[in-house]
Amino acid sequence: MPKPLVTIISVHFNQLALTESFIKSVLNQLYLSYELIIIDNGSLKEPIDPLIEKYPMVDFIISEENLGFAGGNNLGIEKAKGEFLFFLNNDTEIEENTIEILVEHFSKNPECGMLSPKIKYYDTNTLQYAGSGKVNLYNGRIIRIGYKEEDRGQFDSVYKTEIIHGAAMMVSRHFINTVGMMSSEFFLYYEEIDWCHQAKEAGIEIWFNGNSTVYHKESMSIGKNSPLKTYYMSRNRLLFMRRHTHGFKKISWIVFFILFSIPKNLMVFVFKKDWKNLKGFLSGVKWNLFNKYNFT
Repeated sequence: MPKPLVTIISVHFNQLALTESFIKSVLNQLYLSYELIIIDNGSLKEPIDPLIEKYPMVDFIISEENLGFAGGNNLGIEKAKGEFLFFLNNDTEIEENTIEILVEHFSKNPECGMLSPKIKYYDTNTLQYAGSGKVNLYNGRIIRIGYKEEDRGQFDSVYKTEIIHGAAMMVSRHFINTVGMMSSEFFLYYEEIDWCHQAKEAGIEIWFNGNSTVYHKESMSIGKNSPLKTYYMSRNRLLFMRRHTHGFKKISWIVFFILFSIPKNLMVFVFKKDWKNLKGFLSGVKWNLFNKYNFT
């Protein structure tokens, strides 16, 4: 019996060396029933062109503009033929049995629609992701499982979780047909959290599988302490809460954000004299004050 086709989708933005390392790790997979789609998301400094002839087995899509993480991946979804779609950041590398383990997970858990493996920071034994609690709709906070813990095998198991991780997430075709593509309104960050919320509302199960590992070089495209990241994290945290709360929950998180989150972030950035990230944070808040959302 032939194995299900897996479509691997990754977005490239200006980091040729990262993308090539990613491609090489995918080509080392033991699971052979896959197609690899890479979207060049409006790269100007390091467009994908040098890799196109070098890797003819890869399906490259060129976008003339930067559509963000959500928009770029959506281009891949439109072209994907797989029964399962595996979204991987181009700053990740995967173990040779990763895809095989995740596909087998779906076959054993037919109600599963979304799945993430264990994620470790690259060249370390430090965990980034081993599952997650859900978003607290009263204050917008999320409890992450295993974050920055040493990996001692304590999460080498399989269990349901509330949120998958955008750096490495496999979803079923059934999930895409039920929920639809990522909301391009988020552009960068929180799109997978929004996706998970929609999955829960549709009765689709979300799982973590700690028997497979992905290594993440994290935020290599925009920088780990980037004002752009600060802007979209603050903007989209509020945007997510605006979309998914009503009544008392909405009042609760607004009060929490005004009385706690804003003062706390102001104090941190001012104390560090980090004016660029302070500006990014305030710009993200300001966006929500003056813009209506238009989810697509």
